[in-house]
Amino acid sequence: MILSVEGVEFSYNSHPVLKDVRFEVERGELFSILGNNGAGKSTLLRCLNRIIRPRTGSILIDGVKLSDLSRLEVARRVGYVAQRHEGSRVTVFDAVLLGRRPHIRWDATEKDMAIVREVLAALRLEEFSLRYLDELSGGELQKVIIARALAQEPRLLLLDEPTSNLDLKNQYEVLRIVKDVARERRIAVVVVMHDINLALRFADRFLLLRNGEIYACGGREVITPENIAGVYGIPVRVEQLGGVPVVVPV
Repeated sequence: MILSVEGVEFSYNSHPVLKDVRFEVERGELFSILGNNGAGKSTLLRCLNRIIRPRTGSILIDGVKLSDLSRLEVARRVGYVAQRHEGSRVTVFDAVLLGRRPHIRWDATEKDMAIVREVLAALRLEEFSLRYLDELSGGELQKVIIARALAQEPRLLLLDEPTSNLDLKNQYEVLRIVKDVARERRIAVVVVMHDINLALRFADRFLLLRNGEIYACGGREVITPENIAGVYGIPVRVEQLGGVPVVVPV
């Protein structure tokens, strides 16, 4: 077990946002957080990265409480990709090398360089190594940001809507890469998503949030018309297409 979340609650100015959230994520697993706008998905992700601190409850990574770790130790264990990021006048290689900062004492070593090259190859970004971030397409930039997080060699990778603003091809390519990385590196991946059908295609398990509370949690069996209607307030059918469940509004 890499991630264990036990009774996490969070409030903004005494307004409850998360209430008694509990779940676990195994190594090699892609875990998707679903829910409508304002359900608390991004807030939960920020708690998992200790950007904000829960009011109550605990978060454990490899059995160690997140609250007991220094910021440096958190950065070594947790990779985080936020919703929005902008290109800048830095090369792809240097941008990914920044992910090694939690591990670098004085200067980047050959090991650090080798890890960057390995990550760039895994995400098929070698040909962009010397390109500047502000010259990349949205899909290319998203892969670079994910590559930087992977260069940290995290035990837990957190992604906040990684496919937003991407075209269909890049949505599938980014999530396929993330899923492959989770399995090959045996890390836990937690992804906040809006597209239920993308989640059904790539995620292993799902957490459905409604008003900051867990509505359902589990495998594909929890993606039912009743649960979707309860969370999103819209009637749907769940059909099978090529062996993959597809949610269709009715």
